[in-house]
Amino acid sequence: MGKSLTLLMVLILAGMAGPLRAEGWLAGVGKSRITPEGPVWMAGYADRSRPADGTLCDLWARALYLEDARGERLLLVTLDLVGIHRDLSQSLAGVLAARHGLERRQVVFCTSHTHSGPVVGDNLSSLHYRMLPPEHQWRIDAYEKFLEQRILEAVASALDSRAPCELSWGNGRAAFAVNRRTNPEAEVPARRAAGQLAGPQDHDVPVLAVHSPEGALRAVVFGYACHATVLSGFQWSGDYPGFAEQTLEQDYPGCVALFWAGCGGDQNPLPRRLVPLAQQYGHELAGSVKQVLDAPRTLIRGNLVSRYDEVDLPFASLPTRAQWEEDARSDNRYAASRARGMLKQLDEGQAIPASYPYPIASVVLGDGPEWIFLGGEVVIDYAVRLKSERKGVRTWVAGYANDVMAYIPSRRVLREGGYEGSGAMVYYGLPASWSDEVEERILAAVGQQLP
Repeated sequence: MGKSLTLLMVLILAGMAGPLRAEGWLAGVGKSRITPEGPVWMAGYADRSRPADGTLCDLWARALYLEDARGERLLLVTLDLVGIHRDLSQSLAGVLAARHGLERRQVVFCTSHTHSGPVVGDNLSSLHYRMLPPEHQWRIDAYEKFLEQRILEAVASALDSRAPCELSWGNGRAAFAVNRRTNPEAEVPARRAAGQLAGPQDHDVPVLAVHSPEGALRAVVFGYACHATVLSGFQWSGDYPGFAEQTLEQDYPGCVALFWAGCGGDQNPLPRRLVPLAQQYGHELAGSVKQVLDAPRTLIRGNLVSRYDEVDLPFASLPTRAQWEEDARSDNRYAASRARGMLKQLDEGQAIPASYPYPIASVVLGDGPEWIFLGGEVVIDYAVRLKSERKGVRTWVAGYANDVMAYIPSRRVLREGGYEGSGAMVYYGLPASWSDEVEERILAAVGQQLP
């Protein structure tokens, strides 16, 4: 009699605790189309002269919700966009906290950095938003409101679809990314054929698989360190990452495929410019993911641990007002645009900030990979160094996460200069190049999150 009563109590308590979980995990997925519905300006290139005029493939917001056996939660949102700015990231995080009780450390936004998506607010402000006439600025503002609503819809779908799952991970490889600082684009085919491409580079394809207890693939999350710059026309497209996501979702019905961009700030898909090449690279990347899915993977057990911090990254010496006034008269319209913005700020009594609040997040997936999320267009040196100093292919390093405010050069790239080292800062509207402390500050912050 006593044993029967004990068994009954165990069953009752198990029912109160919710559904039984395979390996202790719950997961939910959602997606929402974010292709602009009107003539919005495209992001990423300075030489575009008009808004988009068609759609090659739709753009999407995708969401993956994870919860461990303790109730610790994580929300990953991936976006087929060139980037998002700090204000949008913070606003979305605030709404998710109010609606769903998610803390800032439990939410990660990743962008694919496609150059065939729309301008988002004042991201790349001196390249796009400030340079456009009011009617296009109005359309960009309206698109951002549309985007925020669609992201929230994808998140709601992910939360509503929570169910027991099994997590596993593996690692593939794709070789179409080329270091653009060390390989002239015109020479890449010959150098590749001769095995003479110069690095550094990172061709790993990290894969996280989410299966139902019955074995159905519900979601696959994968990354790659390479610019999404195959295409430069006037049609909406997720570029090669969009084609990879599309291929995986077609080959695994019911699955949501989520791409995150690695530290590809100085890596290009080469050769490029043609739609068949974007499709080819997308199929190659999807094929690498499928090889991982078809091979034995490592199950993930244990608990989620997540962190989020903002580190003050210092700029080098700031220009004086006289220098801004000179730049405002420059023949370089982007430098002049940035200078006018800085002068307006000074005229309103606001100081030019000497540093930027740089976002760094990390997630430990139980006994599986550690996942580091860095803001901005991070160059490949960060991934190479973090993997070598930490856990190799078990260390996943994403760039373009939470806030894409500028290029993030390593000390080597900063000292070499060039576009990634300093030249691109003008397009992002930041006041100066970074101080040579930035690499060590970022690595130290990562070390504090993941001792």
